Amino acid sequence: MAHWQHRLAERGVDRQLWLLVPALVFVIALFLYPFFYGLTLSFQPTRGGPFSDYARFFSDSYERGTIWITLRIALPAALLNVLAAVPIAYRMRGRFRGKRLVTTLLVVPITLGTVLTAQGLLNFLGPTGWFNRILLATHLVDEPVRLTHNYWGVFFSLVITGFPFAFLLVLSYLSGIDPTLERAAATLGADWRRRFTRITLPLLMPGLATTFCLTFVLAFSVFPSAVLVGNPAGETRVISLAAYQAAYEQYDYPYASAIAMIMGFVELVIIAVVLAARGRFYTGSTGGKG
Repeated sequence: MAHWQHRLAERGVDRQLWLLVPALVFVIALFLYPFFYGLTLSFQPTRGGPFSDYARFFSDSYERGTIWITLRIALPAALLNVLAAVPIAYRMRGRFRGKRLVTTLLVVPITLGTVLTAQGLLNFLGPTGWFNRILLATHLVDEPVRLTHNYWGVFFSLVITGFPFAFLLVLSYLSGIDPTLERAAATLGADWRRRFTRITLPLLMPGLATTFCLTFVLAFSVFPSAVLVGNPAGETRVISLAAYQAAYEQYDYPYASAIAMIMGFVELVIIAVVLAARGRFYTGSTGGKG
C-alpha cells in the first residue's frame, strides 16, 4: 500500500483525490450513463432513419408547440422569482429582530412539494376557494375568477415553489459583497439608490444570472403542476408531459428520448444566452468579507 502511495505521489497524484471517487461514481451512474443511454436511444427509432423521431417532433405542430408553451411558463416564472428575491434578500442581509423567523417563513414552500402546493392553490384560488368566495361576497365579481386549471395555476405554482431557491441563492451572493463598499460610497454622499445601482447591482449581476439559470431549469422541467393545476390537454401541455406520454402511453421510448434531448437542448440554449449576456456586466471579485 505504501509503495503505491509513493508511486502516486511521484506522479503528482494526491491520495486525497481518492475522496472524489464516490462523487465520480455517483455522477457517472445517475447522470452520464442515463444521458448517453437516452441520447443513443433517441437515434434508434422504431421506424425510419436515425433522425426520424426528431423530424417527427418538429413536423408536428401539436408536439412542436410544447416548446413555446413551456418557455411561456418557465421564463416569466424564473424572472419573477429572481426580481422578487432581490429586494427581499437585500433587506434580509442586515441584522434585525425576527430575521430567523422571516427567513424560515420564506423558505417553507420548499418543504411542501408540488402536490401540496397544488392542493393549496386549488383550495385558495379554485372556483370554490377562499379567494373567489371573498370576491363574490363583496360583489366585486359576478362569477368566480378562473385562476386554476389554466396557465395561471401553473405559473403561481412555479413562483411559490421556485422563490425559496431564488431567495436563498440571491441572499448568499449578497452576503459575499463587502458592505464596506457601500459605506465608503455613503461617506462620499451617494444615496441608497445610487449605492445599489452603481455598486451592489453590478457586483450582484453574475449571481443573478446564475440564479436565473437554476430557477429556469427548475421551472422548465415542470410536470406535476401542469397536470394538477393546469390544463394538460391544452394551454399547459408542456414538453415534459409530451415526453411522458410518448414513453408511458405510447410506449415509444426512442421518441420519448428524442423529446428529452430536445428539452435539454432548449435549456442549454437559454442558459448559454444568459451566461453570454452576463459577460457584459461586472464579473470581477465581489469583495467578500471572508
